[in-house]
Amino acid sequence: MIVITGAAGFIGSCLAKDWKAKGEAVAIVDDFTIPAKQRNLDALEGVLKVERTELFSWLQGREDVSAILHIGARTDTTEFDYEILEALNLHYTKELWKYCTEQQIPLVYASSAATYGGGEFGYKDDHALSEKLVPLNPYGVSKNEFDKWALQQEETPPNWYGLKFFNVYGPNEYHKGRMASVIFHAYNQIQEKGSMKLFRSHNIDYKDGEQLRDFVYVKDVLSVIEFLMDKCPESGLYNLGTGTARTFLDLVKSVFESLDMESEITFVDTPEDIRDKYQYYTEADMSKLREAGYEASFTGLEAGVRDYVQQYLVPGKSY
Repeated sequence: MIVITGAAGFIGSCLAKDWKAKGEAVAIVDDFTIPAKQRNLDALEGVLKVERTELFSWLQGREDVSAILHIGARTDTTEFDYEILEALNLHYTKELWKYCTEQQIPLVYASSAATYGGGEFGYKDDHALSEKLVPLNPYGVSKNEFDKWALQQEETPPNWYGLKFFNVYGPNEYHKGRMASVIFHAYNQIQEKGSMKLFRSHNIDYKDGEQLRDFVYVKDVLSVIEFLMDKCPESGLYNLGTGTARTFLDLVKSVFESLDMESEITFVDTPEDIRDKYQYYTEADMSKLREAGYEASFTGLEAGVRDYVQQYLVPGKSY
């Protein structure tokens, strides 16, 4: 049985549907009391549900758990109460690590590109860099603290993978509010107003709209996780982006094109609460994953946006 945490959320629900479709026994873990996430659970009817707060008691004495895919986390990059982040992103993950070590089963967990901070040390998933990294917000700190802790452990799961997700987008993120992808927000703004507002640059090195991100389609994330589980390469931290940074202008223009509309884009100031912690450039170094044997190509931005918009957002479908 595969245990998937965060299974009512964005990536977790897509992952759970994929594993269910493979015919695998799946247990999904989350807080199932949140109405906004209910659509993500519709495709998981009949799957065993375990409340997040009851997971560790549920795991006691079980002998049928074959792996844990820990995608659940407090993902709000504007959360500044570190105690919340420490409890959910650090301590909870440590307990899962210990369980997987005791049971000798694989663990995949969600790290984040937020660990790289301003990118002063680059974006290479080199274990030696983890101690040097200076994340720009408490969320990134909590993720990096667990990465550092994991690398210090002598007793480990037989295979473990900390995935540094870059800017993931795709179906099933409708509940994320402010933290949903710019594609999701662009689609809704364009449908409502026929135009899109982007954050103005407050960095003289970047023009408005030319801030760069490594945008990765959620279907590629699922493909990489399947590869790791199937091929079991060397354990450790792995970047999960595309290896190609694109501008927000590129992204929003792709949304307009997917709707067969002319682009109409204006700019507004970046909110002050995130302005000083804003990343202007991220690009995953994907060489480690490639060297581990992952050969599939990543979905290009235009193709990914078109698929997301036309196959999911326009018809109102979930993954």
